[in-house]
Amino acid sequence: MNPLTIFGGTGFIGRHYVGAYYHHAIGNIASINAREDREAHSEDILYLISTIHNYNVYDQPHLDVDTNISPLIDTLCSWRKYQEQTGNRGVFNYISSWSVYGNQSELPVSETAVCKPKGFYTITKYCAELLVTTYCETFGFNYRIIRLPNVLGPGDKVSLRKNVLQYNLNLLKEGKDVELYGDGKFHRDVMHVEDCVRAIETVMCEGNLNEIYNVGNGKAWLYRDILEFARKELGSVGNITYKEPTAFQAKVPVSSFYMKVDKLRSLGFVPKYIEERLYRSLIFEA
Repeated sequence: MNPLTIFGGTGFIGRHYVGAYYHHAIGNIASINAREDREAHSEDILYLISTIHNYNVYDQPHLDVDTNISPLIDTLCSWRKYQEQTGNRGVFNYISSWSVYGNQSELPVSETAVCKPKGFYTITKYCAELLVTTYCETFGFNYRIIRLPNVLGPGDKVSLRKNVLQYNLNLLKEGKDVELYGDGKFHRDVMHVEDCVRAIETVMCEGNLNEIYNVGNGKAWLYRDILEFARKELGSVGNITYKEPTAFQAKVPVSSFYMKVDKLRSLGFVPKYIEERLYRSLIFEA
């Protein structure tokens, strides 16, 4: 891998990536850019800048476009200029989300599935993917699209809008009640952030050019079961109750979902945090 410019290195996943790989890669990380710095300082790019949920439509309707689209275009143009000036050709590694797939009738979902995004965040993430691929195809550059699952772990800022699973686990730790929309019988692929950054590094080092890679454990865990496991392990006095979804909850969020990760596994990646080890890490470490 060539020297790397990291955009979004101060976010949750970005911080963990830098923490895991900076010291062993001294001389190979060209820059960890400040949030407003759009300049490419190397031929290889890791791009993580993004909003984090679909709820901005209520109070900041331009935020997803302003964050997920415009800065990306500025960065692509700077990257093009860098490559043309130096004559070095690199790869634009764009970090996307599982949510671009939308609701799918067949699970697990492979990289070839037709995307059906809903919500401003999700639509702009998919739009960003298309901008990256089209820009690279136009100018003869290389890219990878890396679609992440639900990523949890220590140091994340969680809320009812972002990483609601970790938010609810934290409520149980505090002995507080948890309310779930619906019956909690929907599946998600949950991945520890340590595994996530290892997977990103694996794809950047070993993955084919100009392809999409799903990142995840490749397993579906029942949301309700994770919370019940946590309640028992913690000896929590908090109760888990269920309520009717709001109109927004019923229309926009995806129901059960997990991705096929055969391409990732073919690169030699094996997750460390699975099943009870994953659950315990989310309960006792995060």
